[in-house]
Amino acid sequence: MATKLAADHTLYHVSPKGFWKKLHETVALNPNISTGLPLPAVNRNPQPGSRPEKYSTPATKASDPAQNPYWKRDVRRSYPQLSVVTQSGLSKLLIQHSPAFACVIRLLICLLSVAPPAEGAGASTSIPATTEAPSELAKTIQTLASKGTKPFSASNLPPQPPSAFTRWVPERTPDAPHDPHAYFPMILVK
Repeated sequence: MATKLAADHTLYHVSPKGFWKKLHETVALNPNISTGLPLPAVNRNPQPGSRPEKYSTPATKASDPAQNPYWKRDVRRSYPQLSVVTQSGLSKLLIQHSPAFACVIRLLICLLSVAPPAEGAGASTSIPATTEAPSELAKTIQTLASKGTKPFSASNLPPQPPSAFTRWVPERTPDAPHDPHAYFPMILVK
């Protein structure tokens, strides 16, 4: 004799008992319908919160107060740091990257050709400049400007300053594997 295999709605779900069972059988349109509430002892084993062990956060470098001072974590006071470029260092950079810095060379030539402010007109304190570094930079600018090569073109654009708000430009990627004759409306971009 063949038995009919069917899911028992009371096997894994909470069912009413006592008075509520009688009320459910008389009032419900379909008394055999499941409540949908799983039995806690059967649904998840082990049950959540039943384990005797307690979770402890693993110790990291950030959890050690001696190695994690507040001033390293305080992002409100992360002021921009000053950087100094000397004329000799700038001339070395210009020599190493002369084609890329041709526009910088033109700018420096314009800046160096401007006369310095008068002694009485500016601030009373001034920083004395050495005589060797300006002549070295001036010689470097003259030698690099005499080459006269055009550093940038439509295919070789100048570098852009870094920005935190870069715009996303979508690029097509190879499609996912699919039947070549199937309707595949998905376009993959990165």
